[in-house]
Amino acid sequence: MAWPSIFRRGTLLSRFSHHHVAVFLLTFFSYSLLHASRKTFSNVKVSISKQWTPSAVNRSIEPVEGLFISGIVGDRLNLRYVLSFGMCSSALVVFIFGTVTEWLHFYNKWLYCCLWIVNGLLQSTGWPCVVAVMGNWFGKAGRGVVFGLWSACASVGNILGACLASSVLQYGYEYAFLVTAAVQFAGGIVIFFGLLVSPEEIGLLGIEAEENVEEDSHRPLINGAENEDEYEPNYSVQEGSTITQVKAISFYQACCLPGVIPYSLAYACLKLVNYSFFFWLPFYLSNNFGWKEAEADKLSIWYDVGGIIGGTLQGFISDVLQKRAPVLALSLFLAIGALVGYSRSPNDKSINALLMAVTGFFIGGPSNMISSAISADLGRQELIQGSSEALATVTGIVDGTGSIGAAVGQYLVSLIQDNLGWMWVFYFFILMTSCTIVFISPLIVREMCSLMQRRHVRILSE
Repeated sequence: MAWPSIFRRGTLLSRFSHHHVAVFLLTFFSYSLLHASRKTFSNVKVSISKQWTPSAVNRSIEPVEGLFISGIVGDRLNLRYVLSFGMCSSALVVFIFGTVTEWLHFYNKWLYCCLWIVNGLLQSTGWPCVVAVMGNWFGKAGRGVVFGLWSACASVGNILGACLASSVLQYGYEYAFLVTAAVQFAGGIVIFFGLLVSPEEIGLLGIEAEENVEEDSHRPLINGAENEDEYEPNYSVQEGSTITQVKAISFYQACCLPGVIPYSLAYACLKLVNYSFFFWLPFYLSNNFGWKEAEADKLSIWYDVGGIIGGTLQGFISDVLQKRAPVLALSLFLAIGALVGYSRSPNDKSINALLMAVTGFFIGGPSNMISSAISADLGRQELIQGSSEALATVTGIVDGTGSIGAAVGQYLVSLIQDNLGWMWVFYFFILMTSCTIVFISPLIVREMCSLMQRRHVRILSE
């Protein structure tokens, strides 16, 4: 197997400056803080449902349309301003939602719904912006492993939120919202003063300019050609021609890019499953096994641990293969078996944690890949080469479509659980995971044929 140039020559670390490290860490922890405040609602769901919300309407709301809008806005405004505004304003809404209302003993479900919808819209600024910033700094060479590691930000945020919530839950659920909101607001201030959106801001070459001088890392992992042999890189510009900077593309143009619709539909199904674990796992552990809420919060961390390892390892393998879809397919097939196994977990915390981590590896890993590395591939492909204003729009489409699935899933999980029980919830997860495979099956077939053709050429050349 021919290893990508970035691994053969050991250039992955040598090409990164301290600016790359700073951007990686700032975007990583900014989204971690957004997820930590979002996770708080899940962690205190049992306490809240007992106090002021009937279980029948105790559902979380996903930022659906907001992600589509935020991606387009992020491509037209300064990403640093959009991200900082989203973090700080979301923190204020979370503070009012969970802390101020409890201090005032003001309980109104319509107010809670309105506040959480506003919070969803504000939080939706996060993912398109951080993926776009990362896409501006990190090129396609080694993108799978870099974005695989970086996409652990959501899982780290879940872990951080669970730890913060469980540490102060004994004093009242309002303090869980207070702590996470305060930390998130402080993070927004740091982003405003410290984040560099692109290398050009400090006079460095953009990633596309750097990649044009890389002799063997020019081929995108996703492009419009049906066959690898049809792709012909063009490094030179004919005499008298000029390079035109591509401006922000429209929503319709972004949807028409190769791979955007299949991956968006696939992510709608997969994010439904992933976010159902995210929102319902602590509640499921308390409700199904009778474990204490704080213990369930801490145990649910193992799902995120599995997702972190899965996203990083699968991203690395996809870089080695220079293909994403086959890696996703294998992981999703194994995810079906993992879901069957976890649905039959005994009332034993150690076994449950192990099965949970395995499930997170095969579900959380592919989810992280689609939302980060693959979204970056889609927003940086051949048809829009030279555009730095397309990535957030594409990311918003993929993640926004995923959030539609996640939002519908929160309603369906509650409905299925109330009427049929938890086992049927897992059957539903298996169905959605299978649909994910179906939506990307054309890409799987095409990339597998490409791998076989490459192997055949290599054998003939030897």
